[in-house]
Amino acid sequence: MRRAQLEHAIRTACQIIERPEVIVVGSQAILGTFGEDELPVDATLSVEVDVLPIADDDDETVRLADLIEGVAGEFSSFEDLHGFSIDGVDMKTSALPEGWRDRLVKVQNANTAAPAGEPRFTGWCLDKEDLCVAKLCAFREKDQNFVAALLDARLVDAGVIADRIPTVPTRYGSAAERALAWIASWK
Repeated sequence: MRRAQLEHAIRTACQIIERPEVIVVGSQAILGTFGEDELPVDATLSVEVDVLPIADDDDETVRLADLIEGVAGEFSSFEDLHGFSIDGVDMKTSALPEGWRDRLVKVQNANTAAPAGEPRFTGWCLDKEDLCVAKLCAFREKDQNFVAALLDARLVDAGVIADRIPTVPTRYGSAAERALAWIASWK
């Protein structure tokens, strides 16, 4: 995936839910920090953008996520046309460390503008190490490969990731333990 596709996904998701901003929590959030040319191939393989709507409560977040999924999710005409999908997600999707909202990376430029130019839509992407925490807590092979590629390229800090893992919500306790064991091999 390319940065321009991320920006397109942000603009589209905001238009679908009629909100000025969304949060990108999946692997493509890395494109908020780095351009695709700076990243290893394993960090840009995904063809879906996981978007967390910003809403006042969990029920509304779920409703908006379903709306995004229905219009631009996997197997949609949007995916057929653009070659990537937008997956609406909710707060239960990712194990996010304490303070993650304070470290979000802002993506807003001409490519995230509404067709008439205003208002500009904003995508808030997870910080690179917070993203790695979420990926390691998910612990699928593709998530491990993603984090390993970023570590090998020296684009993320294993120590920062290790420090943040224990701060995920307690419901992710066993996932956090597994993630800590995995990252310890990189320190």
